[in-house]
Amino acid sequence: MPCRRRWFLLLLGSLLATILLATVAAMAGGAQSADPLPSWNPGAARDGIVRFVRQTTDPASPAFVPPAERIATFDQDGTLWVEQPVYPQVRFILEKVPGAVTTHQELERLAATALSGMPLDTFKADVRQWLATARHPRWQRPYTELTYQPMQELLRYLRAHGFKTYIVTGGGQDFVRVFAEEVYGIPPEQVIGSAGATRYGYDAQGRPFLTKEPRLLLNDNDAGKPEGIQLMIGRRPIAAFGNSTGDRQMLEYTKAGDGARLSMLVLHDDARREYAYGPALGLPDSRVGPFTQGLYDEARRQGWIVISMRNDWGRLFAFEP
Repeated sequence: MPCRRRWFLLLLGSLLATILLATVAAMAGGAQSADPLPSWNPGAARDGIVRFVRQTTDPASPAFVPPAERIATFDQDGTLWVEQPVYPQVRFILEKVPGAVTTHQELERLAATALSGMPLDTFKADVRQWLATARHPRWQRPYTELTYQPMQELLRYLRAHGFKTYIVTGGGQDFVRVFAEEVYGIPPEQVIGSAGATRYGYDAQGRPFLTKEPRLLLNDNDAGKPEGIQLMIGRRPIAAFGNSTGDRQMLEYTKAGDGARLSMLVLHDDARREYAYGPALGLPDSRVGPFTQGLYDEARRQGWIVISMRNDWGRLFAFEP
């Protein structure tokens, strides 16, 4: 009797182990087969991303890139979140300092000078409060909910394959650093933007703090983007993503490196779900995030991939059904 019982227990244990192994294998297989880019429609843009990641992360590939060199840079306004009808940071500044735009027309200068003299910690607290209460006039949702779901998936996909993702924005560095980690998973030290000077000092209790100064240190737009990348990262990106003329030099700089490179531009051509503006391809002109015909033509010559919001993105926002 004891022998038959031991035999039964061994058989039961073997059966349970088989079931457990099969379950683990099924779960692993399901994880591997899950689509990491479900909001991207099939097409050249999606294929280009997947092909590039495979080429650069497969040790057997001649285009393999060591993890330390897997740098990907993203513009923010119009590339990661909605920028129309006015840059969110401009709206923040105008609400804090009414009339500032009459003397400062450029976002970079606004970001650096309009709120000068303010303690940096106070500025950060004001940004958090504004983001918690401000609503976009079209969707009546917080701006932090108006990030593009396909780009969020792309950020996670790249990081899952050993890439370090950076924001390189013409907007204010201090502004974007407040929310970048919570919204995009990008820590503040990986945010490069137009930066104003700060001054070190002490409060009435002798505690040290920083104050924003009315002096622009870095205009992180146009040629300032690759200059800021060199200053803050010290490595040339192997992938760069933008949406306007202000991103042109960053994409040029990225594409000019050796080995596999990926440069992509988001074209806003979906007036129904978001906005349509160019003026490339006959789209309406815009002073906010312009995508000119010249930029489009350069993309074709250089082999950059143009992402059509209308055709390449099946789902724009996470809150969509």
